[in-house]
Amino acid sequence: MDKEFFLANYRHSMAHVLAKAVVELWGKDVQYAIGPQVDDGFYYDFKLDHNISKDDYAAIENKMHEILKRKETWTRKEVSRSEALELFKNQKYKVEIIQDLPEDATISIYYTGDDFVDLCRGPHIENSQELLSVAFQIKFVSGSYWRGDEHNDQLQRVYVYAFPDKKQLKEHLDMIKEAMERDHKKLGAELELFMFHETAPGMPYWLPKGWNMFNALLSYWRGEHLPHGYQEISAPVLNEKQLWVTSGHWAHYQNGMFIAPVDENTTYAIKPMNCPNSINVFRSRGRSYRELPLRYSQVDVIHRREKSGELNGLFRVQEFHQDDAHIFLAEEQIEEEIADIMDIAKSIYATFGLTYTAELSTRPDDFMGDIALWDKAEASLKKILDNKFGEDGYEINEGDGAFYGPKIDLGMRDCLGRQWQMGTIQLDFQLPLNFDLKYVAPDGSFKQPVMIHRAIFGSFERFIGILIEHFKGQFPFWLSPVQVAIVPIRPEHNDYAKKLADQMLENSIRFEVDYSDQNMKNKIKKFKLERVPYVLVVGDKEAENSTVAVNIRGVKDNAFGVPAEAFLDAVLKMNKTHCLALKTEF
Repeated sequence: MDKEFFLANYRHSMAHVLAKAVVELWGKDVQYAIGPQVDDGFYYDFKLDHNISKDDYAAIENKMHEILKRKETWTRKEVSRSEALELFKNQKYKVEIIQDLPEDATISIYYTGDDFVDLCRGPHIENSQELLSVAFQIKFVSGSYWRGDEHNDQLQRVYVYAFPDKKQLKEHLDMIKEAMERDHKKLGAELELFMFHETAPGMPYWLPKGWNMFNALLSYWRGEHLPHGYQEISAPVLNEKQLWVTSGHWAHYQNGMFIAPVDENTTYAIKPMNCPNSINVFRSRGRSYRELPLRYSQVDVIHRREKSGELNGLFRVQEFHQDDAHIFLAEEQIEEEIADIMDIAKSIYATFGLTYTAELSTRPDDFMGDIALWDKAEASLKKILDNKFGEDGYEINEGDGAFYGPKIDLGMRDCLGRQWQMGTIQLDFQLPLNFDLKYVAPDGSFKQPVMIHRAIFGSFERFIGILIEHFKGQFPFWLSPVQVAIVPIRPEHNDYAKKLADQMLENSIRFEVDYSDQNMKNKIKKFKLERVPYVLVVGDKEAENSTVAVNIRGVKDNAFGVPAEAFLDAVLKMNKTHCLALKTEF
């Protein structure tokens, strides 16, 4: 079977088979809503009296196999609105879909055999035998709302993995198993990095070890930006409503903001973006062309309202630190500046062993400002991407730009092959116009600057979540929450362990010492479970010779008789170079 046909049709066709199986198992009263394909299979939403559970998975899968073996013909028909309404008169959700269609819409239906019909534009297969080679397995059942609206009926959504053959299904299931082992929510709890509490949904509590990691990442981020002329600022978390009205966020983003009424005349909003505050800093005094590009970086806390069902560990939160920057520049500086931003992104991603791709997002339907300015901005970004990647080296995502300007999104791929949308570079001619920003040009006239919004990580929280999964909790030395653990074999070795600890402290190495009287092997095991890169074991010989025995994460054999000074020099170099691999010889 043609690969493109499979990608376009077989999963959606299998969704119809699932719907038919559920109806045959639980009767004609089953209400079946919608069943689209997704990246690794498909799902279908149902309303029925029976609560589908894991105990039902085998029965559903067996019924689906039975339907496929019947080798039933699939028949497409076009019907009138009245015919469609009559045909689906007992299917509440189909009736609603039909009623929402335009009067002149072509309404098509598909029969699977003679006894099951679904409303669908298609296309689909011609006979069920074409699906006999498909390998599928129920993923899980979850709750959903009709049309994603929590005020509508609650439905049961059955997710199913589906691949062209058993080999590809097994490979995907193996990848899913590996992904579960890497789940940042699971590892975050095990490694005591972060937590959440019901009183602040979607707002992470950073625990001491996680905050160590956060600050190591922040220090690295700052070091990468200083040579490029960025100046870090901080600004209020709360701003009066008028600022957001002027910026356009009140009209375009109010539903995503936390609003704080003070009295009948005053309303504040917790900032969901840093850009208006950066603008306030720019316009705090007169500006000259000699200052441009003026680059303000910012890692303030921002808040964005999300539906509770959309929150997902560190990946989808309501409070986070965006690795933000806003750059004010002249039009003729755009190309060089964005090229520099991309160089920063390339360098940062490479530090973590990640590659990146680019996507250009163009004018959305709810855009703000003059179309001519939008066209100009999009042309500028396209020229830059053409030069950087070639005309076929990036994607164009029509209509997905921010309301104030087009953008370049940077996506990266992790060790499991998953694609993540990370950084963004947004060109903005609109906000400088809204806020009447000016700078003095070389000829003494006043000109309006262009503004670039950009982030490399997207947010520290989300990026750390990705790193936890990418590295499976085994972080590079420079990023590890605890970099070195020290294990004295017996209490009489505690003094030497304390001496080593003092050296670590003086050199800003993050460390822990276990002075307890537990068995040495138990102490080492504890630190290994915490994924500490180096465990230094010290006894009589080490204390006498000022050496350490080094237990190296992921290495079977210890390094014995390593001079303490040589070890310290090695780890200091690893901190400085931000290398990925652990040093195994000293």
